[in-house]
Amino acid sequence: MKINIITRKVTVNDAKRALIEKKIGKLAKFFDENAEANITLSSQKDKMIVEVTIYAGGMIYRAEERDVEVLDAVDTVETAIDRQIRKNKTRLEKKLRSGAFVPVPDETAIEEEHDFKIIKAKTHFLKPMSPEEAILQMNLLGHEFYVFQNANTELTNIVYRRKDGYYGLIETAL
Repeated sequence: MKINIITRKVTVNDAKRALIEKKIGKLAKFFDENAEANITLSSQKDKMIVEVTIYAGGMIYRAEERDVEVLDAVDTVETAIDRQIRKNKTRLEKKLRSGAFVPVPDETAIEEEHDFKIIKAKTHFLKPMSPEEAILQMNLLGHEFYVFQNANTELTNIVYRRKDGYYGLIETAL
């Protein structure tokens, strides 16, 4: 697995860089050699932000963690991605390297999701509007995301509330 470490407003010495590569490198057992891991380290006030995105077999695995110490955040992110993979291992076995899920005797049991259970279905008519109007509508409804037709492009878009309090926009393409 190829590992890229990107730093923003942070300097990381070679020893920490090697430790980070070693910790995230533990996830290589699930992927083939073509997998690529991008690790972004940044600082915000008194916390370190670690984002890990792994591209493998047409799938994207991502986790983000904030902690005072960068290595603690890396540990938490590594555990989160490992948990994502193990939780969905039946579906992912088709995408990941064969033999990636050899049972380990002392492994703690993680309940695997077998089926995605849809408990509610809604019909939503897309109203042409601007992204700003969609954010306002989302906030009025108290939702975390809102699907709408962009009045400028006439394509389906999604606005969503990010963990940092800002908003994101997903634009679809044909």
